[in-house]
Amino acid sequence: MVTTGKQAIAWIDSRVKHGSRPGLIRIEELLRLDNNPEKEVRSIHIAGTNGKGSTVMYLRCLLEQKNLTVGTFTSPYIESFYERISIDGQMIPENDFVELSNRFIPLVEQMDQSEKYSGITQFEILTAMAFDYFKNRVDIAIIETGIGGLLDSTNVVHPELAAITTVGLDHTDILGDTIAKIAWQKAGIIKENVPIVSGNIPEEGLEVIQAEANKKNAPSYVWKKDYKTDYLGFKDQFEMFNFQNQYAQFKNLKTPLTGHQQVENAAVAIELFYLYCQKHNYSISIQEIQTALLKVRWPARMEVISQKPLVIMDGAHNPHAIKRLKDNILTEYQDFHIHILFSAITTKNIDSMLEDLLTIQNVDLTLTTFDYPNALHLADYQDLADRITIEPDWKKALGEKMQQLGSDDVLFITGSLYFVSGVRDLLK
Repeated sequence: MVTTGKQAIAWIDSRVKHGSRPGLIRIEELLRLDNNPEKEVRSIHIAGTNGKGSTVMYLRCLLEQKNLTVGTFTSPYIESFYERISIDGQMIPENDFVELSNRFIPLVEQMDQSEKYSGITQFEILTAMAFDYFKNRVDIAIIETGIGGLLDSTNVVHPELAAITTVGLDHTDILGDTIAKIAWQKAGIIKENVPIVSGNIPEEGLEVIQAEANKKNAPSYVWKKDYKTDYLGFKDQFEMFNFQNQYAQFKNLKTPLTGHQQVENAAVAIELFYLYCQKHNYSISIQEIQTALLKVRWPARMEVISQKPLVIMDGAHNPHAIKRLKDNILTEYQDFHIHILFSAITTKNIDSMLEDLLTIQNVDLTLTTFDYPNALHLADYQDLADRITIEPDWKKALGEKMQQLGSDDVLFITGSLYFVSGVRDLLK
């Protein structure tokens, strides 16, 4: 039994040793022992290499405009462990998390006695806890996958709608080493007759998703075909765009989340919102869409953490996200001297990410490490010492960078979300 939030989190964290274990056998057993709360929670399921979290936040704010109570299950956390399980943007209170943990501890201990079900992971337990917490509390829950989709523990849901935001090369050791293989894993969330919305996805991935949708008789809504955006530019720290689908057109929308990809994420969310409202006979106005978009906050995603000097945080933690970050830098910050403080974990393709960042002209790139089990080892990158700065103490590197920045400089802090979260804690 635990009595404090700290103890409850320590218990959850003790399961990290079991790593990531794709498959539904353990989560299904845990949910069965908990009387299957997921069957009593209406949901929308969202997968994707990148953009999942932002899309969840856009959709949450849109649904709240209909006075719905909206649960969200997201990962990883940036500011607080509890934010992973939230209702209407309010993370689960410590007392509720303690109570929930005490209900699940004996269930997990029971499973650990079984050879078949032992070793349930941290993420699997959190998934079950989220469904339990949402039951009888929310009108709709937006569930973000962890890794992939087909064998992800969140794939126990039978949602009203589903979406795949993007497909890129990440977690290749688990999901496969091609876009098509990864798309097949993500397409595993597609259920019989459940509408699926696809975001900006390469053709080879989209073909796989479309094939799976056809097999499951799932109505499919594809970016640039069934719905689209017209990008209008970046103005006063807002991304401006028009949205159009086969039923409606909304002009001059704006989002405070910066980066071209945020327009695409917003479009996925608006299309999901439109489909949800259509199903439940809600009317839609451009005013409520714009009001909802302006409410969205999502830390460490192209987040301006300081104006003077200009410091931006972006948890671009895989090659696909780094390419998006680079595109944003080249289009929206081309008049600045670019400084980057980067660190990542060893499960990612760090070489690819560094090489991509080094294609930015005259970039000042500092590589560092941080206190985390899988944090990169600087010794592995000494061959880049003539092209980048290597500094083992990220706090020292950050302090020196901040002092050097002038009005023509911008510092991007990027890489692992675990790294960015730690830096954010210091700066905020």
